[in-house]
This record gives sequence, structure tokens and C-alpha cells, in this order.
Amino acid sequence: MTDLQECRRKIDEIDNQMVELFEKRMKVCEEVAEYKIRTGKKVLDPERECAKLEEIRKNGGDGVLYQCDVADYQQTEAMAKELIKSYGHVDVLVNNAGITRDNLILRMSEEEFDAVVETNLKGCFHTIRHLSRYFLKQKSGKIINIASVSGVLGNAGQANYAASKAGIIGLTKTVARELASRGITVNAVAPGFVHTEMTEVLSSQVKEAAVAQIPLGRFGETQDIANTVAFLASEKADYITGQVICVDGGMAM
Repeated sequence: MTDLQECRRKIDEIDNQMVELFEKRMKVCEEVAEYKIRTGKKVLDPERECAKLEEIRKNGGDGVLYQCDVADYQQTEAMAKELIKSYGHVDVLVNNAGITRDNLILRMSEEEFDAVVETNLKGCFHTIRHLSRYFLKQKSGKIINIASVSGVLGNAGQANYAASKAGIIGLTKTVARELASRGITVNAVAPGFVHTEMTEVLSSQVKEAAVAQIPLGRFGETQDIANTVAFLASEKADYITGQVICVDGGMAM
């Protein structure tokens, strides 16, 4: 077996077992939503699958579900307008939508590359583009983009995904410079391997290989990501902007 064949075999194994470790991030979404409930914040989540919506309301919080393809410029604009019409203002934007279409670069189709970039990177651009005008009018606001350690280090078999997340990091730093004079902060969170229901299906061999890359020697928890997002959304982070916070157990050191 050649080195390339062995590389392909490993990628195929990962494809079969990894099942979108960082995408949709519904567990992380739930943890952030629970934090908002505890602090009395309203939750506005554009993801189509927010299973916590009814629980948010039952626990005294407020929330609304907007069905929107963030890769679509017009849909995102309509969502932004409806949000402002309903609530009058926006305080925090968390860009969390994303997909994967993993493949080796020699096997990756143009469709696979474009689909990931359009959702992960352009989707992030669309929400910032349409909501930043309201932040500017308010002269306040916080934008938090979910990147990935893959966008910092790169990852074999994820040229499209890593490129999209690296693009989010560049977008974060640029928008932070553009909006800083109005008191608006823009930061990114780059998660590493995190315990979720999806990671639980990984084989022990894959888990061991992942842990071997982590200096702290373990996976993180969804609460670790939620805590970081909550911090960046709070007044405690008012003097932090243009930063990428890696929550990865030291992988990107």
C-alpha cells in the first residue's frame, strides 16, 4: 500500500466515524442558550434546529426561531430586518452555522469546496454585513464568530473547511478594525476536540489519536466553548477585540 493509499484509507475511516465534530454545534448552542436564560437575556438563534426553544420559554426566557439559509444574501438580509422589526435592537451576534464536506484535495469536487465556503465563510459575512449597520447606529455591540482549530493549524482532508475557518479569522480581524471606533468588538472562538454525542461514536483508536495531539490530554466540554462565548458577550470583555481564542486544550500552541 502506497503512502497516498494509506492516507486515503485513514481519511475514509475518519469520514465514517467523525460525523461532523464541530458542525451544527447544537450542544454548544444549547449551553449558550442556557447561559442566556440564567442571565435574563433574550435568545435569537437562526439555526433551523434549536431544540431548546420551548425549554427556553418554559424557564422564563424569551426566544424566537428564524429559519434562514445564511449562505443566501437575501434571506439573511430579510432575517436581519425582521429581527430588528421585532426587537428594535441587537446586542450580540454569534456566527455558529457551518457544514463539512471532507475529502482529500485530489478528490475534492468544486461543489464540495464551494458549499463549505458559502455556508461557513460567506454566511458569516452575510450576517455581519446586514447587522453591522444596526450596531453602528447603536454605537455598541459584540460579534463572536465560531472558527476552529482547523483554521489555525490546517487539517488533512479538510482543505475547504480549514480554508473557510481561516477566512473567518481574517474576517474577524478586519471587521474588528473597521468597527472598533464605534465601540463594537469582534472576536473569534476556535474550538478543538469537544465531547458531544457525536464524538461519543468515535472508535477508541480515533479518540486516542485525537487526544495524542492535545497537550492537556483530554477532550474539552461544550460548556468550555459556551463559557468563552458568554465571556466575550459580556461587559467583562469590553476591551478585547480582534482576537482568536483557541479553546483546544493547547493544540494550537
